[in-house]
Amino acid sequence: MPRTNKKNHTFFLPEELVDKYRKYSKQDYIPSMNEGVRRALEEYSQEIEKEILRQKMEEAAEDPQFVEDLEKTMKAFKHVDSDTARKLD
Repeated sequence: MPRTNKKNHTFFLPEELVDKYRKYSKQDYIPSMNEGVRRALEEYSQEIEKEILRQKMEEAAEDPQFVEDLEKTMKAFKHVDSDTARKLD
């Protein structure tokens, strides 16, 4: 992971979860509690970003201008797609 600026923040978490992460850290499943929480937040953030993208794609699929542009682009590159498909066979 690239070095970034870090910010200290306080969260209120269920005691059982904190205890679980302490145990993971002591047993070397995670380097530290901070690292475990950081990784969990990053993973959750990725899930949210995927959902946002899915919603945007659904909206785009309902936009006639987007669909028309997409169909034009697909038609324009049809020969390239078929050439590539032949090379893969």
